[in-house]
Amino acid sequence: MSGPLLRVETLTAGYQEISVLEELSFDLPAGLITAVIGPNGAGKSTLLRTIYGLTRVYGGRLLYDEEDITRLPPVGRLARGIVLVAQGRNNFPAMTVTENLLMATYTRRDPEVRADLDAVLDRFPLLKKHRRQMAGNLSGGEQQILEMAMGLLLRPRLLLVDEPSLGLAPLMMDYIFEAIRQIGRAGTTVLMVEQNAAKALAISDRALVLDLGRRRLEGPAAEIAADPQVRRLYLGDVS
Repeated sequence: MSGPLLRVETLTAGYQEISVLEELSFDLPAGLITAVIGPNGAGKSTLLRTIYGLTRVYGGRLLYDEEDITRLPPVGRLARGIVLVAQGRNNFPAMTVTENLLMATYTRRDPEVRADLDAVLDRFPLLKKHRRQMAGNLSGGEQQILEMAMGLLLRPRLLLVDEPSLGLAPLMMDYIFEAIRQIGRAGTTVLMVEQNAAKALAISDRALVLDLGRRRLEGPAAEIAADPQVRRLYLGDVS
């Protein structure tokens, strides 16, 4: 594949009759981690939901691996390797960690499910340690790791991660970001929305800055992090 994994072309999308994204365009390269930052209400989570097919598209289109998926339902996108790890707790709290992981594989019919389950538990020793524990009894950070592991069991080509560090203690936040970094380095394309801009930019290859549903900046994460306006608005630089 010579082009980007995902191409967003003049996309206008939102909810009911209200548009949140306004003629947004950008390319998402394959095999990289891209951070989406911006103020509250910028449309960051709406962007992920739109890529996954959960909003109303009023204009523009989404090209995934050169296929137009603008009108494709979420189940079709999932079948093509687009996986969303949504904001907040999205697991089965009255089921064990292992049972949650098995539930994540409900769309798979291949014989490699058990091997992938073992590999995920090896990748996240924290989950292996608590594999017989009810998911609802895990800490917020442990549940976030569980939900990312559930997403990985769907063998994503594009992993959409929404606010992974929300409400977490600093130590668990570091664990989460390191896990995302490793996922990206293993070859999965990651598009991550994150309020902690400094942490997100530090582990990302590229970055996209949204404001009022529009693209304000796009480029290598290191360049975006060095931009004076980004430093002032999102990184707490008061110099």
